[in-house]
Amino acid sequence: MINERVKQILSCYESDNPGTLANIRRILGTGTLADTGKLVILPVDQGFEHGPARSFGPNPAGYNPHYHFELALEAGCNAYAAPLGFLEAGARTFAGEIPLILKLNNNDTLYSSKNPVSALTGSVDHALRLGCAAIGFTIYPGSEHAGHQYEQLNTLAEEAKAAGLAVVVWSYPRGESISKDGETGMDVVAYAAQIAAQLGAHFIKVKLPSAHLEQAEAKKVYEKQQIPIATLADRVRNVVQSAFNGRRIVIFSGGAAKDEAALYDEMRAIRDGSGNGSIIGRNAFQRPRQQAVAMLKKVMNIYLGKE
Repeated sequence: MINERVKQILSCYESDNPGTLANIRRILGTGTLADTGKLVILPVDQGFEHGPARSFGPNPAGYNPHYHFELALEAGCNAYAAPLGFLEAGARTFAGEIPLILKLNNNDTLYSSKNPVSALTGSVDHALRLGCAAIGFTIYPGSEHAGHQYEQLNTLAEEAKAAGLAVVVWSYPRGESISKDGETGMDVVAYAAQIAAQLGAHFIKVKLPSAHLEQAEAKKVYEKQQIPIATLADRVRNVVQSAFNGRRIVIFSGGAAKDEAALYDEMRAIRDGSGNGSIIGRNAFQRPRQQAVAMLKKVMNIYLGKE
């Protein structure tokens, strides 16, 4: 039976058909955190986004696509997200064992631009053929190409929902009008979460926000209304509030590789700020397997309130 917490989450998606709700439930109901409303998802799109050496050189086992399926399963993750090639390379062997999220667009670092745009590298039909529970899509609010990305997402999200799939949106502010500090600024990350929610995302992935305030007009409001942003938990709470007051699932990026103590502090702040969880890539698969499994299990224990 579905518990009350999951029923509450599903009730927030008022326009979705039973197939889409079942796939949201499938992700929420898998792994160590099943039916808690918390999630830890393993994403491995870095090979495409950053290149193989930067991604898998620290732990060469990661060159093998099967490794990531196995890591997600052994650690008890809710889902595994990757581009088309990695999922195709293990879809039959691991069919039905863990919910899959097909990342439908990707960018590479061979061409540098202040205004990034990702290319379509997969389709809803691919996701259905591979038995996925959801599609994933990256938008770059602030890029001069953002409008085109929003239009692409609108079309793909409608197609995915009609087919009974959930929609996961990576919302990463970037562009020539946003400073480097602004990419993770409090007001900008909250805005990115709102944009993803407005575009129909079921699951929203953003970076953890800093206390920096980028936009002059937003800064005035934060200061006048004395919106709390002093602690990371405060800032997480503001991002969740910006995603329809917690009526959309918000998960936070694990970011660049860091020491475990810093990672665990971030997870506690996400938990205390009412975030739904984490999507942890490099901080997991770049560690030796048993170390990665132990780290992910500890993260899950933090979300369970055990640590």
